Amino acid sequence: MTTGHIPITSSELATLWIIYQKKTMMVRVIESFLSNNQDPEAIEILQTFYEGESNFVNELRNLFTQEGAVVPIGFTEKDVNFNAPQLFDDIFEVMYLRTMMKVASGLHALHISMSYRKDIMDLQRRFSAFAEEFCEKTTQFLLSKGVLPKSPSVTLPNHVEFAKGKNYRAGFKITGHKRSLNTVEVAHLYQTIESNIDGMKLMTGFAQVAKKKDIRKHFFRGKELFKTIITKASEILLDSDINPPSTPAGRVTDSTMSPFSDKLMMYNTSLLSSFGLGSGAIGTTYNLRNDVTLKMTPFIKEVLDFSHDGGNLMIEHGLLEEPPPMEDRTQLAKGHG
Repeated sequence: MTTGHIPITSSELATLWIIYQKKTMMVRVIESFLSNNQDPEAIEILQTFYEGESNFVNELRNLFTQEGAVVPIGFTEKDVNFNAPQLFDDIFEVMYLRTMMKVASGLHALHISMSYRKDIMDLQRRFSAFAEEFCEKTTQFLLSKGVLPKSPSVTLPNHVEFAKGKNYRAGFKITGHKRSLNTVEVAHLYQTIESNIDGMKLMTGFAQVAKKKDIRKHFFRGKELFKTIITKASEILLDSDINPPSTPAGRVTDSTMSPFSDKLMMYNTSLLSSFGLGSGAIGTTYNLRNDVTLKMTPFIKEVLDFSHDGGNLMIEHGLLEEPPPMEDRTQLAKGHG
């Protein structure tokens, strides 16, 4: 039986470092939202989230200190300009929180499986439960406002079917019947459109206010990329007589003064791109119609290229905080030369 202190592993340190970056960013973003949001219900959700997320940041800071590790910088008050006008309207600020809770839910589920120490696994579970709670709260808020389109209804099956022949995967028939999308395919396409609508609006706002020209250009590129993904996924749904999700709610204002640092906006974009890559890969895996896979797969590479170029931009402008490194054994050995 193991006794005494169990050292933290490299993967545990990595996941905690990633979460510290994300949570300090979320604290700063929600601080900004709270300074201008006028909807009482939205303010209650944002305020409750802010308090819980701030407590988690303090808990992580204490954990780094107890383990003898330097506390990351993450995002601080310097990354927020409280004198800037509202960049996104009240509804979009809740839409944003919902999207980021989807990202967080996936991250924490993965990070639990990458942890070994019980206290760290328990901490990741609490992170996950918190994200799920606010995903539900924001979803119900948006539904109550009538601004969150649900996925389409469907006639429930009364018997089980097995796919017969290669025609089930075919999607290129010029004549004859081409099977309609199944519910699994629709679910992932709907998720793709919904997430990219939020991402497109976020990039639109970021492109308006970023300080550096090349970073503004990067956000504009992201907006156009997300728009193209929305268009292509919507075409696939319409081809099966399914209306794609659409809502006029969630407006970007005409402000050109940034409430956030370029560093914060670039990191936020990187998070969303990573989420898009993961969900896109999963969606493609579950597509059983060849034409859907062929139409959507190229976007995975485009998002990957966009994310890679964003990382290079962050390094070029000194905006990328390095994750904790492993020991450089070669350099250590040279030190004895």
